[in-house]
Amino acid sequence: MTKKAFILIVFLFFALLQAYSQEVHDDEQSLKAPRGYWNETFLKAAYAIRRIDLIETEPAVPENIEIDKAIVYKQVDSASLKLDIYKLKNLNKAAPVLIFIHGGAWAKGERSDYLPYLLDYAKKGYVTATISYRLSQEAPFPAAVMDVKCAVRWIRAHADQYMINPEKIAVIGGSAGGHLAMMLAYSDEKEFGEDCTDGPGGKVQVVVNLYGPADLSTEYAQEQSSVLEFLGESYQENPGLYLTASPGAYISSDDPPTLIFHGTIDSTVPVSQSDSLHKWLDQAGVPNEYHKLKGWPHTMDVSKRVNEYCQHYMDAFFKQYL
Repeated sequence: MTKKAFILIVFLFFALLQAYSQEVHDDEQSLKAPRGYWNETFLKAAYAIRRIDLIETEPAVPENIEIDKAIVYKQVDSASLKLDIYKLKNLNKAAPVLIFIHGGAWAKGERSDYLPYLLDYAKKGYVTATISYRLSQEAPFPAAVMDVKCAVRWIRAHADQYMINPEKIAVIGGSAGGHLAMMLAYSDEKEFGEDCTDGPGGKVQVVVNLYGPADLSTEYAQEQSSVLEFLGESYQENPGLYLTASPGAYISSDDPPTLIFHGTIDSTVPVSQSDSLHKWLDQAGVPNEYHKLKGWPHTMDVSKRVNEYCQHYMDAFFKQYL
């Protein structure tokens, strides 16, 4: 047996052992975070031997869910920015709306990326929405922030049409979507909304940030090509821009309650970003809840176990604050 084969067998053995321990742990205490992995190598080994169950990314739409697709909420030159709305067909009173903002390093992604969440929460009685925004290759910052702010204003202005309670709005985003969710929630209502055709009313009641960056001025963030493309200038050229594009710079005591999820082996957005966010929210007196999942990577909620865990605490948070 070669040394490489021996090492692979050892990795697979420990990944299997860890996955088995995870099953026992979760069966005994379902409210605790699923047991993670020592590093991404062990996680990949567990995935290779099919010890990680993933959610269905393109689930079938139940017959009792009504969808309004490709609604234009904003026109920018020749580009039509759109959103989709999901709700129960028999919804008989206005419900809170959960607005999902997709990730993709501000450069890619689709509003349909959050279909599993959109359907799950529509089935729970919420109205759910997912929005498109200008990507970084189309227009740099602050275009995407301006777009998501306009989407919230549009949804509030058309609340009656879609059985939405306009005073109960939550924004949820992962990665770059989490960053945009925080930017629209923490910045002043007058900031970044000057090109919206609908009137004021962009304030939201809850933020859920899934592994999104809160501070683009860190040395690590400065070196990321995705951040450079999003902002359009290097840190050396315009250091103030990196702070202006950081949600943490806008935190104040009147910001909405925030729920945070982040994995400790995230190699895309360091967990230190959420550590700082949690600290800043505490210092400002903003209600917040931080779930730091040991041994889980970026986009960890594609795992069924992590997704169930996130939804459990999202359910409780929405019940408390929406």
